[in-house]
Amino acid sequence: MNIAGKKRVPICILSGLLFLLPILAAVICLGIGRYSLGIKDTIELLASHFTDRQADPKELSVLFQIRLPRILLAGAVGAGLSCAGTAFQGLFSNPLATPDTLGVASGASFGAVMMMLFNGSLLSIQIAALVFGLLSCYITYSISRKNGRSGIIMIVLAGMVISAVFEALVSLIKYVADQEDQLPVITYWLMGSMSRASYKNLKLGLPFIIGGIAIIFALRWRLNILSLNDDEASSLGVNIHMMRLLIIVAASMITASSVSMCGQVGWVGLLVPHIARMIGGNDNRFVVPLGISLGAFFMIIMDTFARSATAAEIPISILTAIIGAPVFIMLLRKTGGVWG
Repeated sequence: MNIAGKKRVPICILSGLLFLLPILAAVICLGIGRYSLGIKDTIELLASHFTDRQADPKELSVLFQIRLPRILLAGAVGAGLSCAGTAFQGLFSNPLATPDTLGVASGASFGAVMMMLFNGSLLSIQIAALVFGLLSCYITYSISRKNGRSGIIMIVLAGMVISAVFEALVSLIKYVADQEDQLPVITYWLMGSMSRASYKNLKLGLPFIIGGIAIIFALRWRLNILSLNDDEASSLGVNIHMMRLLIIVAASMITASSVSMCGQVGWVGLLVPHIARMIGGNDNRFVVPLGISLGAFFMIIMDTFARSATAAEIPISILTAIIGAPVFIMLLRKTGGVWG
């Protein structure tokens, strides 16, 4: 859908406002938990970290060592998965495309649970998840190549096959894992959680998410061209195979890094891009930044609810499914299933 010139300004303004939305949510959610803090107190504590103002060490520890890493991880994962989902839906012209279309999440999950089986450290689990996630993307793209080229249908079909293989391997590991010690840890990890957030983990995983988002954001206008068939896109002077590969690699980096830090998180990469398209139309120049902002906001809210709603933390994938599925059904009924 082409957006007229006089409609672009309101959407740009809306994008700017939505950019502030996750920041506002982060400030509010930093004060929510068993040890509650008001918005004013939260802002003062944040400011005290950069000034000489004295603050309660307990409050500083809760804010900076426990909650802030989780907020940063939740925002990055939400923004990244939404960005990857938006890119794949535009690239494949498929409203059901998700960040795991190429089997990256399944590959990353296999790498992580394999290291858990061998009692690896948290850092080794994260590295293994990253490596196998990117490896699954490479295998998928290699299988899809025919006569030196990769068609969209071949990529999607290869991704489905690789995803099924890695999911079977994950099931095999769960089958052979110790039922008292290893299996509960593996099962809980696969359901997704931000509880493992730390600055050390963020230093390893965030560069991949930020790098992937930056690539997709820079190429977002080309997604409009790549959604055309190959002949039409080539006639516009675009190297579609190179652009397609760049976007696939960027989205795979995001997905693998997200899974490596917090396990599998469903629905974000499917639901949020649809909401962004309802707001910004089908022009990816606007939909991508809208999706990034809404994804970060959505995950910050979900993680805050997961850690504070009950005494025991609720796995994040359960919450996203409970909320995401009904919302997606409402979107389908409102749009009649029409997309694009």
